[in-house]
Parts: sequence; structure tokens; C-alpha cells
Amino acid sequence: MAALQKRRHRSGMVVLFILLGTLWEARARQIRYSIPEELDKGSFVGNIAHDLGLEPQELAERGVRIVSRGRSQLFALNPPSGSLVTAGRIDREELCAQTAPCLVSFNILIEDKLNLYPIEVEIVDINDNTPRFFREELEVKILENAVPSSRFPLMEVYDLDVGMNSLQGFRLSENSHFSVDVRSEANRPKYPELVLEHALDREGEAIHHLVLTAVDGGDPVRSGTARILVIVLDANDNAPVFTQPVYRVSVPENLPVGTPVLSVNATDQDEGVHAEVTYSFLRGTEKISKIFCLNVSTGEIATSANLDYEDSSFYELDVEARDRPGLVDRAKVLITILDVNDNVPEVVVTSGSRSVAESTPPGTVIALFQVYDRDSGLNGLVTCSISRSLPFELEKSVDNYYQLVTNTVLDREQISLYNITITATDKGIPPLSTETLIYLNVAD
Repeated sequence: MAALQKRRHRSGMVVLFILLGTLWEARARQIRYSIPEELDKGSFVGNIAHDLGLEPQELAERGVRIVSRGRSQLFALNPPSGSLVTAGRIDREELCAQTAPCLVSFNILIEDKLNLYPIEVEIVDINDNTPRFFREELEVKILENAVPSSRFPLMEVYDLDVGMNSLQGFRLSENSHFSVDVRSEANRPKYPELVLEHALDREGEAIHHLVLTAVDGGDPVRSGTARILVIVLDANDNAPVFTQPVYRVSVPENLPVGTPVLSVNATDQDEGVHAEVTYSFLRGTEKISKIFCLNVSTGEIATSANLDYEDSSFYELDVEARDRPGLVDRAKVLITILDVNDNVPEVVVTSGSRSVAESTPPGTVIALFQVYDRDSGLNGLVTCSISRSLPFELEKSVDNYYQLVTNTVLDREQISLYNITITATDKGIPPLSTETLIYLNVAD
């Protein structure tokens, strides 16, 4: 019970296997490669043996291996050739989404000397995705007294590629009343707006059929199309109007499922059923619809799944209000997720020794381990410690690596077995900690 009250988590015994050595600080020696996405499994990435200053056969002889964490291993070593190769096909869009450049970082460990080498591989985009509309057909209702230059948002378009391979522009089929313009916002996909060029006449033409084409900048160019149906309404109708164009709210990540986050509201100056307004998410992204739900009648937005700051710290939702005649207004909802200290630090032992000679000099590396905490800010800031009564100390190494080293000469006659407890504690309130136990025998 006391351990639970302190919110500590004790891992099982860790047995370490490695030769003794000294750790080389490798910050200034990062090795970088660049490859296009979607290469076949086993494709050449770089001559890692040469870049490490080794012969190919030394990769196996010296215990060279990749150390990484989090996602499945994307790369592998080919000892006969001394090469770094792909472990499978790499989809840049799945790996990095819209982030550019797309970088994969990991470390290579030379086991016999405990040398760590940082590796960075850039995954270069190829034009393998076509621009796509969220809907293949959209109905737009416009009052016949709308003034020229009025703008009407259309459905958003997504292209999973980046740079010139991503969405670059739009074309509208030939017509006498409308043109298309592009609206772009920071960190948002481009989306088209229908621009009224000439006044409408409902009696002359009540429905307009248009085709909108989205094009990217790849070679060859890829494109997607959607049909636009413009319906001209009587001038006596009024469109709904949101009480504010942007709604903002911040909520903690431990909010219970079903908790209301906020409510949007739109009013309509019409009377009777024509003034009834319904609400919906404009963008039908699967992720948002799984996490938040919108009451179509009241405009209340609530959580429909557990929030996780580590998965996503911010959501931008587009909400649409529609009245009975079919006129619409749109608003944005910006939801910021606040981090809660809900992740215990993790200690991953990369290498170490289960036995050490009593003649081992001070400063000898006994173990190499890495510390993680999925939280952010102070909640994710971790410090490590061991008992000061032990003849060992911890030294900070590359990135979030630590090394356990001897700080004095060992004496087997006095102590032949050490139980070394490494405690990793974050800076959250309350702090969370984990303990990893290392058994070390002192040999004669």
C-alpha cells in the first residue's frame, strides 16, 4: 500500500549481458543518410561499416547492433556487406504525415566498447498519392440576391504527399457565374472557395452544375475531381449565423468519456421550421469523429473516447450549422489538450555486465541504460539516482542515456554481490518514479 501511495512502480530484476568498456560521446559524429520512401525490403541505405570505420566482418565480431524504441524497427544491418538496409517498405505518410523533412533517428551500439553512434535517415517523399475530396459531390445553396464577390467555402481536399507533390491548386469547369479561389491557413490543408462573379437569376437558372478539379505538383501530375451542385434559393430566406467564428477551449487529458467540452450556437432570423438549425462536423475525418461527438440539435461537443496528450495535444474541428432551407454557416472549434502526469518513467537497459573483477579500475562502465517518459514539460523531465553508499555512480551520456560506472576499487572479500537499484523520477506533481534492480557479482 505504501508503494502505491508513493505512486512508484517496481520492475522485475534485470540481468545484464555485455563486456566492460567506456562510453564514447558521439554527439559530433552523427551519421546521416537519405532514401526515397517505398523501397523494397533489403534496399541499400548506406555503408554503415565504412562510416563507423570498421570492416564488414567486424559488425558481427564486435556486436554491432541497432538500438531504438517506440516504433517497429525500420532498418537492419547486413553484416556480410557491411550495409544498413531497409527492414521493410517505409511509407513516409504513415511515418510522418505532413511533417517535412521526415527524419528517423536511432542509435547504433558497438557492444565491445559500449560506443554509441547516432544515426539519422531522411525519408524523401515520392508522388504516390492523389488529391482527394472528402466528398465526391457537394450541394451549395446560395440566395439569389447574393452580391458578386461573395465567397462560399467548399469541401476540404487532402493530399498525403508533401512539398511539390502535395496539392497545388484548383480548376473549375467553364461557366458564366462562378470562379474558384484557394484559401490557405497555417498548419491547415488548402481548401477551395466558390466565388460569385455575376449576379444570379433564380427564374432564369435555378441549378448550376460544376466540376471542381484539384491538382498536385508532382511529375506526372495527379488530380482528383468533385461535382458541385449550386442551388439558387429565394431571396427571402436567411442563413444561420454562429455567435462567434472561432470557439476555443482547453481540457485535461484525463477528462472522462462523455464529458461536455463546449457548445456552439447559431441563430437564424427566419420563423418556424425555417429557423431550425442542425449542427455537424464539416470534415469527416475518422479520427475526430472517434474522439468527439456533436449533438446535432444542441451543438454540444463531448468526448466519445479517452483523450491522450501524448497522441495529440491539439484538435481543430470545423462545424457547420444548417437551416431547413439548406443555408449554412461555418465555425472553427480549437481544442487544446493539457498534459497530466499519467506516465511512469521507463528504464531500458541497453547493455551491461552481470559480473565484474575486483581489480576493475574506477571509472569502468558497468551498464548503459536509457530513460523515457511519454509526458511533456516537467512531467516528462526525469532524473536518475542510486544509493550513495554504493561504490558506483551515474553519469549522463548521449541524449537520454546514462552509464553506471565504478567510482572506487571493489573488494570481493568485503562484498561479493551488489544489488543496485536505479530510481528514475519525473518532475511532475505528484512525481512518478520507477525502480530497476541490477545484480552485479564481484569476481576474484
